[in-house]
Amino acid sequence: MTKIWTIKSQEEIKKRVFDALEKNINYDREGALGVPASYLDDKVFNQDASFLKEAPFMYALVKNPNHIGCHTLGKSEPFFAGTHAIEKELIEICAVDILKGNYEEQDGYVASGGTEANIQAIWIYRNFFKNKFSANQAEIAIVCSEDSHYSMDKAANLLSLAIYKIAVDEETRAISRPAVEEVLQRAKKEGKKYFIVVCNMMTTMFGSVDDIEVLTSSLKKFSCEFKLHVDGAYGGFYSPFTDEDSLLTFQNPDITSFTLDAHKMAQSPYGTGIFLIRKGLINNVNTQEASYVEGEDFTLIGSRSGANAIAVWMILVKNGPFGWYEKILILQKRAEWLCKQLQQLEVAYYRNPMSNIVTIRAHFLNHHITQKFGLVPDNHLTPRWFKVVVMEHVSIEKLTLFVEELKTLQQGAKKISENKHARPL
Repeated sequence: MTKIWTIKSQEEIKKRVFDALEKNINYDREGALGVPASYLDDKVFNQDASFLKEAPFMYALVKNPNHIGCHTLGKSEPFFAGTHAIEKELIEICAVDILKGNYEEQDGYVASGGTEANIQAIWIYRNFFKNKFSANQAEIAIVCSEDSHYSMDKAANLLSLAIYKIAVDEETRAISRPAVEEVLQRAKKEGKKYFIVVCNMMTTMFGSVDDIEVLTSSLKKFSCEFKLHVDGAYGGFYSPFTDEDSLLTFQNPDITSFTLDAHKMAQSPYGTGIFLIRKGLINNVNTQEASYVEGEDFTLIGSRSGANAIAVWMILVKNGPFGWYEKILILQKRAEWLCKQLQQLEVAYYRNPMSNIVTIRAHFLNHHITQKFGLVPDNHLTPRWFKVVVMEHVSIEKLTLFVEELKTLQQGAKKISENKHARPL
């Protein structure tokens, strides 16, 4: 049952946001001589514009709340306590109502995106292994599939960690037990003792989901010390609503953290990744040198816009949990429709049945089609696949135009083939 996430009317949303902003610092009425912040420049952004009274997100942008720190830990900057409370509620909605965690047993914050949230997780676990086991840097490794997001490579570079990639099946995009075990054995042979493992909840290119039991059973078989992070940057606001029996939730004791990306499927402004982690772990990256910040800073990004957190909260409570299910169901039906058309045309594709990404073999397309419909390749230099992402704006009408172009391409290819093999009279 839903514990926190309930649908709200527009009037209820406005009241909550405007009340929260009233609880934040008022630079006009208060002294506030020591705060290196203010509203947006009112010579450019007029706070008295009449439309702002009906636009809580835009008003929050103008009021410019700073959400530095992690508000689920207790202490935070008191100047922005009103809107900090909204972000804290958003974190609970994501951790409890979407990912089945227990109330107030997770920490988290709204990051700049999935890349930052993934790096945050890996940073925490690197320090955890150092703090708890006195691990050497060279003994710690990242393990992920070769379909994982490039942020894992960024994290390896930034944090000076080795990274090991698990091979995936070319057709099914699945990781196999032998492939996982081969990587772990090789890593252990090369002196790795501590593993930061990333499990994909819908990869960016294919929408594929890693089998977490293949990962965890292999890790336990070889007595690996590990922490497991789920990259749900794409799937976090999608997969839990199509696969209610998923093992990728906080009910799985092997999982300690998640990344979600609201600026993908939740259609929030860019800059709204969400990081969630079980209590007791984020303290491994406490920047005590940020002593002028009340509560100190446990985040990679530091200062960040409170308006973005408000935007995600607004989107979720405007839809409500049942409205969200309906939204995802519509996208699922559109993706299924496209797959049926591709099957009829005998066009090779990959789709995880719980996903809204349909990835098509490159040789069934041409440059004209990929450019006209904005299809994204797996590699811009030597593409093997192109993906269609069935988002809110991707209607059946638009998909029909794409299918008709594919039919025209096939007919043209057939005519060329017939002419080539035609015998002269």
